[in-house]
Amino acid sequence: MMEEENKLAEFIRGKSDHTLMLYDHFLNEFKKIGDIKIEPTKTMIGIANSRKRIAWVTQLGKNFIHVVFPFEQVYDDNLCFQKIAQVPGQPQFNHHFRMLSVDDLNEEVLGFMRLAYQSQIR
Repeated sequence: MMEEENKLAEFIRGKSDHTLMLYDHFLNEFKKIGDIKIEPTKTMIGIANSRKRIAWVTQLGKNFIHVVFPFEQVYDDNLCFQKIAQVPGQPQFNHHFRMLSVDDLNEEVLGFMRLAYQSQIR
């Protein structure tokens, strides 16, 4: 547990107040969907439900957070993902979302967050 806290502290050290506010807002909205666990690694912050990781915060920029949602199919009929890429050799499609303001977490994104939470992909 201590190691995870150290990894998380290292990941958020020196980030702007705006970026940390976006990160907190994103996590708080995810918590409204269901119980989540924060699982920091060396290079990203995993967000997991009771079964698996359902999203990754891959970057905390100067004024944004970058989040990747893994899905079993492409959801290209959207306005929120800036990139969708298949993981080579796997039936997993990573959907990339960049959050610049709290307003970016609109109903469309919240719908994908709910979908990720309920997803069965391993």
